Amino acid sequence: MKKLISILSFFLITSGTLSAQAVINSTHSHLTSPDGKYSFEVYQKEFPGGTKQLYYTLAYNGKTVVEESELGVLIENQLFESALGIPNDTSKIWGENLNLTDKKTNTVDETWKPVYGERNTIRNHYNELTLKFLKGEDNPGGHEGGYDRRRYYMMDFVVRAYNEGVAFRYHFPEATNGLFLHITGEQTQFTLPEGTMAYYERWAQGAYSLKPLKDWGDECERPLTMKLQNGLTVALAEAEMVDYARMKFRLNDKNANTLQASLYSSVDAITPYNTPWRVIMAAEKATELIVNNDIILNLNPENKIKDTSWIKPGKVIRVSKLTQEDAKKCVDFAAERGLQYIHIDASWYGPEMSMSSDATTVAENRDFDIPALTTYAASKGIGLMVYVNQRALVQQLDEILPLYKKWGIKGIKFGFVQIGNQHWSTWLHDAIKKCAEYEMLVDIHDEYRPTGFSRTYPNLMTQEGIRGNEEFPDATHNTILPFTRFLAGAGDYTICYYNNRIKTTHAHQLAMAAVYYSPLQFMYWYDQPSAYKGEPEIEFFDKVKTVWDDTKVIDGDIGEYVTIARRSNKDWFLGTLGNNDARNIATPLSFLHAGQKYIASIYTDDDKAETKTKVRVTRLIVDSTSVLSFSLKPSGGCAIYLTPATKEDLKKYKPYKKNQLL
Repeated sequence: MKKLISILSFFLITSGTLSAQAVINSTHSHLTSPDGKYSFEVYQKEFPGGTKQLYYTLAYNGKTVVEESELGVLIENQLFESALGIPNDTSKIWGENLNLTDKKTNTVDETWKPVYGERNTIRNHYNELTLKFLKGEDNPGGHEGGYDRRRYYMMDFVVRAYNEGVAFRYHFPEATNGLFLHITGEQTQFTLPEGTMAYYERWAQGAYSLKPLKDWGDECERPLTMKLQNGLTVALAEAEMVDYARMKFRLNDKNANTLQASLYSSVDAITPYNTPWRVIMAAEKATELIVNNDIILNLNPENKIKDTSWIKPGKVIRVSKLTQEDAKKCVDFAAERGLQYIHIDASWYGPEMSMSSDATTVAENRDFDIPALTTYAASKGIGLMVYVNQRALVQQLDEILPLYKKWGIKGIKFGFVQIGNQHWSTWLHDAIKKCAEYEMLVDIHDEYRPTGFSRTYPNLMTQEGIRGNEEFPDATHNTILPFTRFLAGAGDYTICYYNNRIKTTHAHQLAMAAVYYSPLQFMYWYDQPSAYKGEPEIEFFDKVKTVWDDTKVIDGDIGEYVTIARRSNKDWFLGTLGNNDARNIATPLSFLHAGQKYIASIYTDDDKAETKTKVRVTRLIVDSTSVLSFSLKPSGGCAIYLTPATKEDLKKYKPYKKNQLL
């Protein structure tokens, strides 16, 4: 047996030294989105010496999104050379001259209903192209010694064009010759037009900085949102990353303005096998990216949980003082204030960073009686969740799941998960599946970022992977998040309210509950029930939901401001987040049902307000023709709760006057 290095790529590493020849016309394919706005071109070129390489380009509305960029996968294998009859020049055979054998097209147009989400119905509409490639030569009749002696491999390139974006991946059909895959990297590239500026973020809980595509010095997180000089806003993302290595982006060493798909580590797989989807979204206006984020869910398999009646979204308060008495106070507060869960945080079972801590029992220095606490909470309609560090999960998951179900626990927050390589990616998603068997909700904290797995296993309710209020970011950071991190899926920002370390106004914090999507929405993160002193604006937190029948992105721009409205039944909740600067904004209410009058409970910052939070509550009658005018303070925001007005309401409250400044 000899170790053979084989590079399954569609180009030579040294291609930069070669002069490209004309496109091989027989390999050229064109795919458009259903609305015709996206135009994806894929083709091979032949270089001196006969080497073929595969490239693609992408345009949106006639504007360049991705210039000519290379595609490919790097693979290193150990093969039984003598048994398979592979010649000695294997590196050449396995690295060059893919032959296109077939093209297939397909169109899908369907709708599906998520268990929960930002809207109650999602359309899955795309055109699909599959290019089938063969490398090597057939050796018919060769099955000596139990081995299939055919000297070729197969690889498909699959691309889907949605109205919301374009996604592609590599598919390896089942091999008949015993070939496995040891993937050492991807050569997938994204060459952007000159002058592109990127919202660079080094790590999932890091800060953003706007940078050109040069001199990064390190990788960048995904989704990666960029501003192009042609006016487009573009985002690159990843979908269905379940048993693979996490991708980030690094600058290509040779090609200017080119981002390289950079894998955390190698990947081992047996065919048939799919790599994750590489997703490209483009928009004339940045808010359209938020509108179109369903593409990530659509690129994942449908729900695998038959009975989902136990999956209940809701609002959560953390038990910050780990005692039975304080936990009961949180239960009482949750019941009074319309929350659905309490959460017992780290160290309830011992030091979370210690491998010896036992997550099947309460630590000796804690006075918790968890079965009694879950019974008390259930009597008031409140569920209980607990934090468990991955160190304990790795050792005890099979033991704690039946125990926690017996105790009456409703969910687990996975803490400090190891993510990145294939082993831990697979472990994590398998752990979520196991939790589903025991009807356990999951919230993953720290660096994990979603790629749509919550469609397949909706017990994965939310995840951190975000610079939230544990880091106390400023308002400008908060106005970047909806256009970047939240394109990937729900984010557990851990909203605060009373804590004096927040760097925004209180109305800004209120608005987060509507702007930031998270089926498990943690509120009052650093607060205790005793902090509440009857502040009237807390009614917004009381009433706001965590999942929605519809979502409308009203207006905004990255790092400036954002306004999002979300509907639950007949009620609407609207939030506006401003950046560090003061600004005036106009908010049209055209999303409201025409002909219906609504009470608008409006929550704005006001230094003259008598409460310690300095938030004013104003109630006015509005309708779909109303355009509200706001003067936002620096680091400010506003929140609105809209509900259909009764006859009594119309008599009690005044109508909004045009140009009335709020």
